Amino acid sequence: MAVQDLDVAAYCLRLGDDALVLAQRLCEWAARSPQLEEDVALMNLALDLLGQSRSLLTLAGEREGAGRDEDDLAFLRDEPDFVNAQLMELDNGDFGRTMARQLLVSAWSLPLWDALVTSTDPDLAAIAGKAVKEVAYHLDHARSWVVRLGDGTEESHRRMQAGLDEVWPYSFELFESDDLLQRLVERGVAADPAALQPIWLATVSEVVAEATLSLPETDWRPAGGRRGTHTEAFGYLLAELQHLHRSHPGVSW
Repeated sequence: MAVQDLDVAAYCLRLGDDALVLAQRLCEWAARSPQLEEDVALMNLALDLLGQSRSLLTLAGEREGAGRDEDDLAFLRDEPDFVNAQLMELDNGDFGRTMARQLLVSAWSLPLWDALVTSTDPDLAAIAGKAVKEVAYHLDHARSWVVRLGDGTEESHRRMQAGLDEVWPYSFELFESDDLLQRLVERGVAADPAALQPIWLATVSEVVAEATLSLPETDWRPAGGRRGTHTEAFGYLLAELQHLHRSHPGVSW
C-alpha cells in the first residue's frame, strides 16, 4: 500500500497529463502523415507517451489515496482539472508545426527523465528509467525531421520556420516553478526546471542552426495549463478522448 503523498501525486498528475494529451494529439496523424513509415513512427511515439501516462496516473492515484485509478483520472476529470502544459494540447497544424512541437517537447523531456532516474521516490525513478530510453528516440526523430524540412526546399523551410514560430512561446511554461516544485526539488523527488532550461535551449539551438532556421524572438509567453487554464482547442481534444468511456460508464471489454 503506497503512502499518501499529495505533492508527489500532483507532480505525477502534471507529467501524466502532459504525456496523455500529447499522445492524443499524435494519434490524430494516423493515416494522415506524409508517408506510411511515418504513420508507424508517430503511432509508436504516441504509444510510448500513453505508457508513460498510464504509469504516472496510476502512481498519482495511489499517492492521492482517494481511490481513483488511471481511467478515472484520464476519462472522468473535466477540463479545469487537467494540469498539462498548453504546448501539449496545441492543434497539430501542418507536419512542420507538429515536428516543431516534438522538438521542443522531447528536448525538454530527455533531461527531465534523465534527472528523475535519480529521484528519491523509487516508483518515480523506475518510471523514469524506462521513459528516458523512449524519449531519446523521440528527440532523434524530431531532430531528423526538423533538419530535413528546414534545410529542404524553400517551401518546406518556410513552413518549418512558421511552425516553430507558432509553438515557441508555449515552451516557456515547461520551465515555470511554483511552491509544489520547490518542495519536491528540495526533497530530491522532482527535477529542477531551472536546471533543465539551459540543456533544453542548447539542444534546440543546435538543431535549429543545423536546419538553417532561426530561434523566434517574442516576449509573449502564454501559460496557465498547470493551473487548469487551457486553449480553446483542448475542449475538443478532451471530448474525443473521453467520449467512449463517458458514454458507457462501467463497461468491461
